[in-house]
Amino acid sequence: MHVTFYGATREVTGSMHLLETGKDRILLDCGLFQGRRKESDAKNRIFPVDPALITNMVLSHAHIDHSGRIPLLVKGGFNGRIITTRTTADACHYLLKDSAHIQESDANYLNYKTVRGHLYNLSHAKKGQLTNRERGEIARLLKHNGLKLNATAIDNLLDQYNLKKVEPLYSMADAEAALSAFDGYPYNTPVTIGKGVTVTFFEAGHILGSAFCLLSFTERGQKRHVLFTGDIGRFDRPILKNPTLGFPEGLGPIDLLIMESTYGARHHEPTVELKERLGEVINETTQKDGVVVIPAFAFGRTQDVVYIIHELYNQGKVPRIPVFVDSPLAGNLTRVFAEHPEVYDDMAHHTFLERGKKPFEFKELTYIDSVAQSMECMKTTTPHIIISSSGMCEAGRILHHLRYRAHNPNNTIVVVGYMAQHTLGRRILELGEAFEAQGRKGDPPMVKILGKEYPLKARVVKIGGFSAHADQEEMLRFLRKSNIQIKQIAVVHGEEEQSLAFRDTLKEKGYKAVVPRPGQTVTLE
Repeated sequence: MHVTFYGATREVTGSMHLLETGKDRILLDCGLFQGRRKESDAKNRIFPVDPALITNMVLSHAHIDHSGRIPLLVKGGFNGRIITTRTTADACHYLLKDSAHIQESDANYLNYKTVRGHLYNLSHAKKGQLTNRERGEIARLLKHNGLKLNATAIDNLLDQYNLKKVEPLYSMADAEAALSAFDGYPYNTPVTIGKGVTVTFFEAGHILGSAFCLLSFTERGQKRHVLFTGDIGRFDRPILKNPTLGFPEGLGPIDLLIMESTYGARHHEPTVELKERLGEVINETTQKDGVVVIPAFAFGRTQDVVYIIHELYNQGKVPRIPVFVDSPLAGNLTRVFAEHPEVYDDMAHHTFLERGKKPFEFKELTYIDSVAQSMECMKTTTPHIIISSSGMCEAGRILHHLRYRAHNPNNTIVVVGYMAQHTLGRRILELGEAFEAQGRKGDPPMVKILGKEYPLKARVVKIGGFSAHADQEEMLRFLRKSNIQIKQIAVVHGEEEQSLAFRDTLKEKGYKAVVPRPGQTVTLE
């Protein structure tokens, strides 16, 4: 039996691993690479293995860096089933269609810029400097009512002038086709996924529906087990149950543990301090009549933040200023949360459900759907909290909130999640922390948002305890306290320095551990 590591190896995006038993090829995750546009686009378009050769796929959870290339997989000829938890299947219904919408919108916008730039150059060459009237004529040609892009006109002009066209990774139709391949199953239930191969899902505590995936099969008369963690959640966080520590008795040793390492050399703030720290930020910003801007993943992080703000309001620890969730996707995914209370932890049941209250609804909270509502929110000058996606600030409505709010020193940008290298979120965090370290003296750093530079005068605060990923100690707690024996660990899903550091820590603890390179194969002995 072989496992080949194709994605999230010495990096944190593009999770993809292939398990081959001789009779079957089982794909573990099929995630989107995220980061520099040109580099990630090239990675996402090329599959390292022919999709038609894959028997079935196992999906650990719904985050796009684990699920986002599934439409490409199906489009490429995959004829199997995508096996996951029921909750993850429900979440992917929204996440994959949203991803397709982003792919199409980004491609349309880049094509618009190509055509507009070409028309500007043609007009400039003929007449010199363009007048505002001439610019307006071009805008009317390329947009409906000055707002919505005229895709038909843009496509025609691309063909007319033989300009290079940007194609989306996949379309909405591709996403719809992929969703028809999903099968959702409950936790703790073995599911056949190949000839003598089963997968059983166990609570991972990372996001709603996330799972440890236990693959079991017989090879040459010997029972084999591969355990894929996906992303490991934290212990004692709000809403979700803790990661599983008790696996079935008599399971036998795990031949290979494929284990994430996002925070392999780091330690989070204690989860018990989350509420207190966020409350301090809200109070400090409100006293300055500022706005709290929180970039957050639509699935998981947004609901965590809303839940904790709801608790703060109920306990009277912060002023009850308006809270806006500006993400249609987050609104849809919050409904998925509401439909699956069976996965909530005891505290969530006690604090809200047993008292007839809804965790993700309160008087001051508004879920924004339309663009018009979003634009009105940006004009609001009184103190409020805005939660918007994407979580790494690479796309979506958060970009517009940042460009409106980043230049005001009374505002606070709160980082509540992991920001991968080469993302706008990472740049904002690093620039903000550096400016704070120098006492906020001198000229503020400049940050480019939607092609224009803005002074980063807003305070940037990182609250690490919000992370849905286990830190080093919590990952070691999983290994130390779970009732499984492990023969070998493949360390994945971490930037190289984190993965290597965690591997060294594991070796010090007596584990056999490797950090595979992209394309490397591990053979079970």
